Amino acid sequence: MDEIRPVRLALIGLGMATKPHLEALMDPSCRVEVAGIYNRSRARAEIVAESNGYRIFESLEQIANDPDIEGVIVTTPPDQRHEIVEMMARTGKHILMEKPIERSFTAAINLVEICERHHVHLGIVLQHRFRAGAQRLQSLTESGALGQIALVRVEVPWWRGQDYYDQTGRGTYARDGGGVLLSQAIHVLDLMLSLVGPAETVQAFFATTSLHRMEAEDFATAGVRFVSGAVGSIVATTSTFPGSAESIVIDGALGTAVLRAGHLEVNWRDGRKEETGEAAATGGGADPMAFPCDWHKALIADFATAIREDRSPRITGREALNVHALIEAMTRSASEGAVAQVASVATSR
Repeated sequence: MDEIRPVRLALIGLGMATKPHLEALMDPSCRVEVAGIYNRSRARAEIVAESNGYRIFESLEQIANDPDIEGVIVTTPPDQRHEIVEMMARTGKHILMEKPIERSFTAAINLVEICERHHVHLGIVLQHRFRAGAQRLQSLTESGALGQIALVRVEVPWWRGQDYYDQTGRGTYARDGGGVLLSQAIHVLDLMLSLVGPAETVQAFFATTSLHRMEAEDFATAGVRFVSGAVGSIVATTSTFPGSAESIVIDGALGTAVLRAGHLEVNWRDGRKEETGEAAATGGGADPMAFPCDWHKALIADFATAIREDRSPRITGREALNVHALIEAMTRSASEGAVAQVASVATSR
């Protein structure tokens, strides 16, 4: 008989990003018991509670002071994170938090360090790493099977309609911290860094196209030099209607790997060809939540196991700082019109 105990987690925030979490948490494979939910809007909380049979918490303090709750899943906008993280970490609650960690690199470092000081695990929801094609490509790059990596190309040709940015705070620096990079492309950029290692320098250009009325960028492009010596390019936008699959292409001495929407194709220099995974929607079109919850299930299950085994989750807050450092350098480069150094992030403390 399976004796693995469920981990008791509370869900904080019930906005758009919560949809795949709610679906994933219904699956027993996550090994999670939902202790309850909290949202600033009581009306929204009541709708979710009625649909799922969840308890509604009246305050963050009620969650923090409940000794039976082991951790929280935080899906609030970035500008609401600091108070939550500080309170939960201080009371020993482990935290699984939606990307980005915070609105700026400096603020993100602060939240990571709060969790480290209080010895609680901080996991970040960067679920693209859990796709089958991505995991196979990870094994190829880690083993050196592709040979020396020379070139990396990333493209995120997504679409968001104006109605998306008409929502209060969308695409603003005050709430989101930026535009397409922090809110959308961060998933693909994080995956890129996990595959080929940290970036060293970038030269970037940002713009807000005539297709959107918004404060931050809806188009970003950059040339990148990696610590390994490889070079690459990044193009990310939410102005490509109707939106198409994001891709990472890695050109190595022994083969070229193309990861597109979760499907991996490798063309080896010796004539072999292999494929892994299936292409799946990832929210690149008008509906940002039009993707399966399978990767969230795997990520939440990993976080629950990390709590049970008292180990780090697969994607820690400190590791996620790498993609924040890259985006911060791209932002600085675009603002100054010059090459920018990417901050080095220690992998552990």
